[in-house]
Amino acid sequence: MTAPRDEAIRALTAPGEPFELEDVTVRGRQLRVFKHAPATMRDVFESTAAHGDRTCLVYRDERITFAEHHGLVGALAHHLRAEGIGKGDRVGIAMRNYPEWVTSFWATLCLGAIAVPLNAWWLGSELEYAIEDSGLKALLMDNERWNRIGERAVELVDGPLIVSRQRDLDALPAGVRSWEQLRDELEPMGLPDVDLEADDHATILYTSGTTGQPKGALGTHRNHVTNIMNTSFLGAVAAHVAGTTPPEDPPQPASLQVFPFFHIGGLTGLYTATAFGSKLVTMYKWDLDEAIDILATERITSTGMVPTLLRELLDSPRLDELPAEALAAISSGGASVPPDLIRRIETRFESRVSPANGYGLTETTSAVVINTGADYFAHPDSVGRPALGAEVRIVDEDGNDLPDGTVGELWVNGPNIVDGYWNKPEATAESFTDGWFHTGDLAFRDPDGYYHVVDRLKDVVIRGGENVYSNEVEATLLEHPAVADVAVIGLPDEHYGEEVAAVVNLRPGAEASALDLQEFTAARLARFKVPTTVLFRVEPLPRTATGKVLKRDLRDEISSAGVDA
Repeated sequence: MTAPRDEAIRALTAPGEPFELEDVTVRGRQLRVFKHAPATMRDVFESTAAHGDRTCLVYRDERITFAEHHGLVGALAHHLRAEGIGKGDRVGIAMRNYPEWVTSFWATLCLGAIAVPLNAWWLGSELEYAIEDSGLKALLMDNERWNRIGERAVELVDGPLIVSRQRDLDALPAGVRSWEQLRDELEPMGLPDVDLEADDHATILYTSGTTGQPKGALGTHRNHVTNIMNTSFLGAVAAHVAGTTPPEDPPQPASLQVFPFFHIGGLTGLYTATAFGSKLVTMYKWDLDEAIDILATERITSTGMVPTLLRELLDSPRLDELPAEALAAISSGGASVPPDLIRRIETRFESRVSPANGYGLTETTSAVVINTGADYFAHPDSVGRPALGAEVRIVDEDGNDLPDGTVGELWVNGPNIVDGYWNKPEATAESFTDGWFHTGDLAFRDPDGYYHVVDRLKDVVIRGGENVYSNEVEATLLEHPAVADVAVIGLPDEHYGEEVAAVVNLRPGAEASALDLQEFTAARLARFKVPTTVLFRVEPLPRTATGKVLKRDLRDEISSAGVDA
């Protein structure tokens, strides 16, 4: 940690300062929290009324001001209460990143109910599972989700059903409301009274389910408020180090949200934009040219996206069309961020754009280890250092702490760790020890205090007794100019136990043989890490909605095809 940054942290967290910390006991756990943080997400939302006529939400030609949004959230919260929804009830949201997603989320939390974002990529059976598992008392969905599960939703949800973007209103059965009609009937009003505390439950976010049935991570108001405070703190540290003072009337920041809101990264982008008075712009789906048009016309100052989309953006010659003041910050996450992307940001924007990466999971309420700005340029292979109040350990299989430089499982603790899994006490007991969450990720800490995530615990390839970490091999192959995307997996081998296999997408028009890529890797890594098998794939690698490669699916495909190492 550099001296200026140390000094900034000391100054900003000193007694009486906005980011002062204090120790509190939460459900028997000692946590270090922000002393002056808003108590609940409702308190956060109430403060956004001050942004008045500034633009809050933009979707295509739809624009909503903060004042309009504040009144609409209050009206929807009153409507849900009149329909029997109260504190602790679960309200599902299943739709694309439309403005009504944002309104539904805030109305639910301000009512004291629990928001349950549902993965818009899920099939009908997967949506049914989450609806039943969470015991939804209300569901707001778009027409695509309605067409996917409408009839079953009527059977499963004993409460209000609201459908947006539905053109054929006659197709909606009695009791199912159109969002647009309901919105036009609602009168703007303040929030209904509710008794809320910091550690009341706020969200149930389902894990990606890459290794089995999704589990609902039970988040609290404190979890999400801590996330907002950490984001604000990073900005304050950067300003302190730079010696800058914010102008009295700064221009409104603007954010392009590419992550889906049902993902913790997207949800974080949603509520931090609202909390900070940013203009939040969304798209129907990812389109590179449309995204660049939005970056320019809406004067986007920050965006975040998964590494595959970031690579597309950096490859585009149209980035030269952006005005100098656009895009001051780019964050990436949802999957491992290859170091070459960070170097490309530095080169492409001549260091005027500040990159950010955060290591986090659904269970850690987004980033719990953070790397930003100059630190990220200096350490592009690291996920950074712990956020304020967060504790991180690297442990062996028995839970014993390991020394710096030694790879072990990463455990985290702090005010942003969720309150276990919804209705799954056995899974909670397996994944949490005295508040410490077992991430399932392998990592090490270097002597300077930076953390490096090397692989998922279950994805390590063990070749002849040697551990091969897929992140390292993937990052190396992505340095090859012909490689657009790659996933490294293990294949069974009777001699070595497992062999290293790389599944590769080449760039359009590029050529490379398996031998080319093996020699390229051998020149940079130990011989046992070099892929024995290189498979070229025309179709994109199978990924979750949040960018993680479905390696289990790849292994199944390769096994079905009868490919041997």
